[in-house]
Amino acid sequence: MHDTEMMMDLNKSKEVAGLTVGLIGLGLMGTPMAQKLSQSGAMLRVWNRNQSKSSQLATELDNVNVCKTPCDVSEGADVTILMLTDAEAVDEVVFGAESNSEGLANNLKPGSLLIDMGTTSVLKTRAFATKLEMSGSEWVDAPVSGGTTAAESGTLTIMVGGSNQAFKKALPWLQILGERITHVGATGAGQIAKSANQMIVGLTIGAVAEAFTLADANGVEPAKIREALFGGFAHSRILELHGERMIKEDFQARAKCSIQRKDIKEAIELASASNCNLPSLETNLKLWDYMIEENMGDLDHSALLLAISGQKKEAP
Repeated sequence: MHDTEMMMDLNKSKEVAGLTVGLIGLGLMGTPMAQKLSQSGAMLRVWNRNQSKSSQLATELDNVNVCKTPCDVSEGADVTILMLTDAEAVDEVVFGAESNSEGLANNLKPGSLLIDMGTTSVLKTRAFATKLEMSGSEWVDAPVSGGTTAAESGTLTIMVGGSNQAFKKALPWLQILGERITHVGATGAGQIAKSANQMIVGLTIGAVAEAFTLADANGVEPAKIREALFGGFAHSRILELHGERMIKEDFQARAKCSIQRKDIKEAIELASASNCNLPSLETNLKLWDYMIEENMGDLDHSALLLAISGQKKEAP
């Protein structure tokens, strides 16, 4: 790390050092995010459905307190962050299943801030926020892009929805985790931006996979196609990263096909509710459906190449 970068990290950390943050969800993204928060000097209260992940994190970091329930996480926390897989998980963690009262909303003090950094349905995000705000707490939707690589380096792109006041309260924490942070608009706007992001990602992965398949069928190495396209209008981050994974057949999950499929499906549901027609995305969804049907949902989303070429591969 350069001296300038180190100074920037120290300045970010000053605002949260000594404060307490709750973090729920220690998956592919949540774990490196927890590590970045720990490096900021904040105290962490964590919960994960699989308790072994929480315990492992606690052995690696000194400032981590493993909680028994989501409700316990919010106790004494200045802010609570969610990094969960879908809206159903968010609903259960925040408001509790019908059979129990362990939702963390039951333990939030008036004026508390909850930041949902997972990719959650826009319509459900708005409903969750309204329900939480009735109890005097604030909701910010702040989904991320950049994958595990950006999570590990604290350079995530973060799209934020919420009031100006809530955004200002969330910003010091978001700056620990991300590099490009945009307040898109009111509650739900962050999730709309993330939906647009996932649409472009899903369609672009499909385009790169089809281009490579066409090249290979005509005796041209996909690696040469990738090299030739660098610097032109077709150059993209996905061509760089996912194109390389396709060429190397490196499909160890950084972002799973099952999650990409969920995000594409939610974008189509939002389009339907908004009277929008998205024909390309509806076709793209069929490819992600194929990955799930063929038990390849746990592969990296660059493995969409297999759906186009008709191959099958088990997750490592």
